[in-house]
Amino acid sequence: MAEEKKTGCSGDCSSCGENCSSRDAESLLEPTGEYNNIKHVIGVVSGKGGVGKSMVTSMLAVLLKRKGYRVGILDADITGPSIPKTFGIHARAMQNEIGILPAETSGGIELISINMMLPEKESPVLWRGPVIAGAVKQFWHDVVWGDLDYLLIDCPPGTGDVPLTVFQSIPLDGVVIVTSPQDLVSLIVKKAYHMAEMMKVPVLGIVENMSYILCPDCGKKISLFGSGSETVAEQLGVPLLAQMPIDPALSAMVDNGEFERFTCEYLAAAADAIVQKTNK
Repeated sequence: MAEEKKTGCSGDCSSCGENCSSRDAESLLEPTGEYNNIKHVIGVVSGKGGVGKSMVTSMLAVLLKRKGYRVGILDADITGPSIPKTFGIHARAMQNEIGILPAETSGGIELISINMMLPEKESPVLWRGPVIAGAVKQFWHDVVWGDLDYLLIDCPPGTGDVPLTVFQSIPLDGVVIVTSPQDLVSLIVKKAYHMAEMMKVPVLGIVENMSYILCPDCGKKISLFGSGSETVAEQLGVPLLAQMPIDPALSAMVDNGEFERFTCEYLAAAADAIVQKTNK
């Protein structure tokens, strides 16, 4: 006899994070468009905002592209999109008879973001959760991605509607958790980790952003916000893929829409790890 539903259960699993027996883990997965052939989908997530998740997503995309892979970015941060500005994309998205066409960066990375569909780039997105979640599903299904080796999904922070939609509706090969070296790092990372665990999505590793600055005179590493990611990564049994410094040069490239010009190797090992783990 099947286990009874929990008290208060509405029967709608699409808005629920409970890992109960009435849920079929794969019943909510949605296919992408018929013209798409996407080999691997990687989510970039965080337990809180302001940790540089979009920068990590963008850097990983560029590094994978430099390795010769076909790469796309789905900007799922509907209310705070930043991916188009990072790559200097200002044009609105186009559409033809088969679907929405992604923009292409100067380096050949395909991307889609809600900012490419707004009348003005400063226009706020005043939508409630179900509508925002629907937009993410539309990006997955209706955008003509074509053939991609990697689609990176830049998720909004936390464990709310949109991250839940991504985890439940899109077949993720794994997620990368982005954090910063603060006292709350353990709590932040563990929330994101346990969400992935509940959704049965592998955690590929942790990236610690804003780990340190380099003294311009002596080159010494200065940890402004402390440390802690090494310990929590060890506790959770996942690799610490990278520790990125605060680099004003990267911020300037983002502001100028020239991010593909970076030459640093901060996430080179992380990109290598993603390729290795998704091509076993």
